[in-house]
Amino acid sequence: MSVALKAKIAEVFEEPGCDKNQGKNEKERKKGCSKQLLPGAAAGGCAFDGAMIALQPIADVAHLVHGPIACGGNSWDNRHSGSSGPQIYRTGFTTDISELDVIYGGEKRLFKSIREILDKYHPPAVFVYQTCVTALVGDDIESVCQRASEKFGTPIIPVNVPGFSGSKNLGNKLAAEVLLDYCVGTAEPEFTTAYDINIIGEFNLVGELWQVKPLLDALGIRILSCISGDGRYNEIASSHRAKVNMVVCSKSMINIATKMQQRWGIPYFEGSFYGIGDMSDTLRQIARLLVQQGAADDLLDRTERLIEVEEARAWQRIEHYKQRLTGKRVLLITGGVKSWSVVAALQEAGLEIVGTSVKKSTKEDKEKIKEIMGDDAHMIDNMTPREMYDMLRDARADIMLSGGRSQFVALKARMPWLDINQERYHPYGGYEGIVELVREIDRAIYNPVWQQVRQPAPWGDDGETLETVPLTVPPVNALADMPVAAAANSMSAALEKVPG
Repeated sequence: MSVALKAKIAEVFEEPGCDKNQGKNEKERKKGCSKQLLPGAAAGGCAFDGAMIALQPIADVAHLVHGPIACGGNSWDNRHSGSSGPQIYRTGFTTDISELDVIYGGEKRLFKSIREILDKYHPPAVFVYQTCVTALVGDDIESVCQRASEKFGTPIIPVNVPGFSGSKNLGNKLAAEVLLDYCVGTAEPEFTTAYDINIIGEFNLVGELWQVKPLLDALGIRILSCISGDGRYNEIASSHRAKVNMVVCSKSMINIATKMQQRWGIPYFEGSFYGIGDMSDTLRQIARLLVQQGAADDLLDRTERLIEVEEARAWQRIEHYKQRLTGKRVLLITGGVKSWSVVAALQEAGLEIVGTSVKKSTKEDKEKIKEIMGDDAHMIDNMTPREMYDMLRDARADIMLSGGRSQFVALKARMPWLDINQERYHPYGGYEGIVELVREIDRAIYNPVWQQVRQPAPWGDDGETLETVPLTVPPVNALADMPVAAAANSMSAALEKVPG
């Protein structure tokens, strides 16, 4: 690991916006919060994966992976982050280094790859990602990117976050540092207003940002930049002129908000787009901070009128499902901001939370769970698949909401399951999203397939045994001594004795 990367990791662990981090002594703080990965055991994501997850939703940028072809992965529909325009972010660019590049170095191949991308696609910037192999070989991507930027006149940004440097969450934060070092503050917006905000840590999964944007548009609030869902390079470069920052996922990108507050005096808060109550609180907080920063006072009244209309509409649409779902029990296996924000949304629909995973949650996330659920805060640090299966099999939960890796536990227990993580196909943000979430839960629980798969099998699950018919096959030695045609006839005669 290079000296510069070690220094950057140490800087990331000095996070003033994290109470847990500030509560440690200097020695513990340097160790960081994430368990270091073992070689060959990067299940759950490495730092490189975390960096790509954080930056790839910037839609008009070319993302070039400098490493073996396997590190490039499948970028098409990565995490289902939607774009309202450019599609270049969905194309997987990689230098595809070979054994000879490992021996002689891959810097020339990297420079040629950058030139080819600029000639063919003309993006406003190229992000170059370092991987484990090229970092171990010693390829200096910072120097290559600087030389390419000077030659071609386009920002070529090095993302020096090889997988072995830490966990996926550390990769998120290092990617945020890349934006702070090379992008934010390097351009000016065409114009500014007193109603400009940035949304940080929102990745526009399945278009969730688009369910919130019309609400802000109705209030005259402009999203100057979203970091990074449906993002544009020039918008992020000029994001330092916003009046307020909203942090959606503090665990991934809170360092952007804290450093923008230090450098440009932009206040920030952490909010959620999930659930009726949380969505309304988020709108109120945005309006309140904007008024404090110079927006007109009538923004508060207009916000309350909008909330009144949207809440009434959402409650009316949920009422039908609430009658069917009240009292149903949910096991929530997720993490981070969803460990508490989705809890509030589910409770609004009358659902009971029997457990919520906090493996990837911050101390602040856990405090919010306690605030929402009170004494019934069934927080789960690390539930094994066996424990999930036992809970579902014993009917202590009626449905499990989790990521794709846990779905087979629910299917084995013959219980309903719904995808709540980034691979999902339905957006759950905003007032529209909570209605969609409740509808999908209702469809999953009341799907008739569950009654069918739970019925005893017709071939003996009730304790009876099927009648077996012995199959008399000539000995192998006898078949070996027969001519081929005779052996085939002998086997056919034996099979004809089997009924059906």
